[in-house]
Amino acid sequence: MTTMNDTSNAARFREFKMPDVGEGLTEAEILKWYVQPGDTVTDGQVVCEVETAKAAVELPIPFDGVVHELRFPEGTTVDVGQVIIAVDVAPGSGDAAPVPEPAAQPEPEPEAPKGRQPVLVGYGVAETSTKRRARKGTGTAVPAAAAAIQGEMNGHGAAAVRESRPLAKPPVRKLAKDLGIDLATVVPTGEGGIITREDVHAAATPVPAQAPAPVAAEAVPVPEAPVAVVPGMRETRIPVKGVRKAIAQAMVGSAFTAPHVTEFVTVDVTRTMKLVAELKEDKDMAGVRVNPLLIIAKALLVAIKRNPEVNAAWDEANQEIVQKHYVNLGIAAATPRGLIVPNIKDAHEQTLPQLAASLGELVSTAREGKTSPAAMAGGTVTITNVGVFGVDTGTPILNPGESAILAVGAIKLQPWVHKGKVKPRQVTTLALSFDHRLVDGELGSKVLADVAAILEQPKRLITWA
Repeated sequence: MTTMNDTSNAARFREFKMPDVGEGLTEAEILKWYVQPGDTVTDGQVVCEVETAKAAVELPIPFDGVVHELRFPEGTTVDVGQVIIAVDVAPGSGDAAPVPEPAAQPEPEPEAPKGRQPVLVGYGVAETSTKRRARKGTGTAVPAAAAAIQGEMNGHGAAAVRESRPLAKPPVRKLAKDLGIDLATVVPTGEGGIITREDVHAAATPVPAQAPAPVAAEAVPVPEAPVAVVPGMRETRIPVKGVRKAIAQAMVGSAFTAPHVTEFVTVDVTRTMKLVAELKEDKDMAGVRVNPLLIIAKALLVAIKRNPEVNAAWDEANQEIVQKHYVNLGIAAATPRGLIVPNIKDAHEQTLPQLAASLGELVSTAREGKTSPAAMAGGTVTITNVGVFGVDTGTPILNPGESAILAVGAIKLQPWVHKGKVKPRQVTTLALSFDHRLVDGELGSKVLADVAAILEQPKRLITWA
């Protein structure tokens, strides 16, 4: 029989279970604990980082208290629903009661409310995480790398927390986002340290003009941590898990289920490079990064608008072609945990400055390793930049569930026949791979030819839009 004191004592302890942070995934590996037993935690504080088959995600604790027990050490793969940490929510109220073991059949966590917010070598949000400021407390300071929380809780929504989130009203935050300004870098002048519209405009200084880039696009190549090699060792075995395992499975599935066709075209992009240089000096593009990838992305969006049948997917179960009336544009990015493909939701609706801001945010988030699982879901068409490695082109493999992927090679100064004379021109090679079940040679050729035509004569972005 349970006494009132027993009930009260047991109620002191709250258990936090491993959530489904990635659309139906069943397990995640604990990469790092940011707290230890005895540490004070507050609602919304990041307590650990986990890696799923899709991404690394930081998990916030949903209540205040003192850490009583960490159930699993770093490096352990834990099933969704298992208790990973126990917290004493009423410290000092009596002797600590033993924390009950997790049930063999854990009940699923309740669904969290959805939030909204806007997945480079090519192979992987409609909804993204909401943001909430952590309450002040005496909790252990969270490292800078753990400050921003990305990811989906139970496949729907998650809290994204910053320890020192800049203070600004929603319209000011939107202005900063449109201009590509990181509020953390803005000096506030408003009362109480609030950032004003004037502060954001003051921070939005034009990017100085630069010479045309020698490569086709912005990339995020982040080398993996080197594996320790013992002298005399003839081979090293590296476990395949997490993101890399998911990539391998997805690529094998894509290569052997979708009949790939790849077409190539070499194009003079001298005018595009001149346009990039001019846009860098344009006041309407102040605060956003302008590079060839921006024009290439816009060119592909225009080509899709002119040839909408390419933006589709093959439904094997129902034997249907699913025509997409929206474009979630994926940009392949290399990260320490492997290749990921976050995508820009409804990219077809964005203006050039908006698209530039979205690309900048995508690259920055990928570089920081904070891309959420939701950011990699729902892509329709992908761009991959192999040119950043000095490669002329390649035959990219389709991202699962998509019908086309465009590879962009290095932009190089080459001899080219221009107006009847051989002249040095900026030249690149494009490669378009597509699913031949739903994209025939004519359609694929039209899409690739349209992209090439726009890059050769970028004024077609206006006449064809």
